[in-house]
Amino acid sequence: MQAEKATVALVQARPFLNDLPATVEKAVDLISQASRSGAKVVVFGETFLSGYPAWLDHSAGAALWDHEPSRRVYAQMRQNSVTIPGRWTEILGKAARDNHVNVVMGLNERVDRGVGSGTLYNSLITFDRSGKLINHHRKLVPTFTERMVHGNGDGDGLAVVDTSSGRIGGLICWEHWMPLARQAMHNAGEQIHAAVFPTVHEMHQITCRQYAFEGRCFVLAVGSILLARDLPADLGPAEDLDPDAFLLRGGSCVIGPDGRFVTEPVFDTETIIISELDLTLIDREKMTLDVSGHYSRLDIFEFSVRRGSRNSRS
Repeated sequence: MQAEKATVALVQARPFLNDLPATVEKAVDLISQASRSGAKVVVFGETFLSGYPAWLDHSAGAALWDHEPSRRVYAQMRQNSVTIPGRWTEILGKAARDNHVNVVMGLNERVDRGVGSGTLYNSLITFDRSGKLINHHRKLVPTFTERMVHGNGDGDGLAVVDTSSGRIGGLICWEHWMPLARQAMHNAGEQIHAAVFPTVHEMHQITCRQYAFEGRCFVLAVGSILLARDLPADLGPAEDLDPDAFLLRGGSCVIGPDGRFVTEPVFDTETIIISELDLTLIDREKMTLDVSGHYSRLDIFEFSVRRGSRNSRS
């Protein structure tokens, strides 16, 4: 029998940039806090482990060839990225199991062996409440400056997984403007969609509301918090910014299958947003629009996703 209700937590927090042990420790504590508040699904923002590389956009020399400060910071980023599976995913899985929650975590992933060795990916992983890793998605196309540090992902993680709280899927930031990526997820029958961003500004809210309406699902749009003083010291002062200026402002919110806010966006603070979702609303909304069903016109359009390439690449 499908779940009719789901209590979810959106973790809007400030990672320790390029400090993986400290950020994992903080994530475990936040998972526990969310569980004590009744959450059964806990979602973190894009590359929460161990921080979004905002330094690419706030350093005048980041794109220069052989810019030594950028090389040092990139090395720190690599050293504080997560291998999958590995020590850090075991810790996260244990946190999910100990707290009986499903966890969706954004992270910088490092590949250490095989084809693709040395590549960093912008990834999203999902654990069920038993602590098992049940999905591993890599961002299909890094956006703009991200291409200096992240490789292209693959179709293997474009999946929706069954959990005790409903069918959960997720995409990363500008993937929400990729029509075919959206269709792949809609076809998989999402009920709860994790939409992770560095920060959920107005245009990100627009794409999330569109996604929820189009896919007839609940969207958990999650951003992180980052201050100017969190940027790596190796790069020097950040454009004369006030050290306490917000570079990433959060903006996390929940959107229903009718495209309306269930919880309004919250900015400029670390918080855990708790929301109870009525999953029966999805069936009501599908009466008028179902892009993978009665609105799909399979007699006209064909759609497929190429999977299985990951093993040949990494």
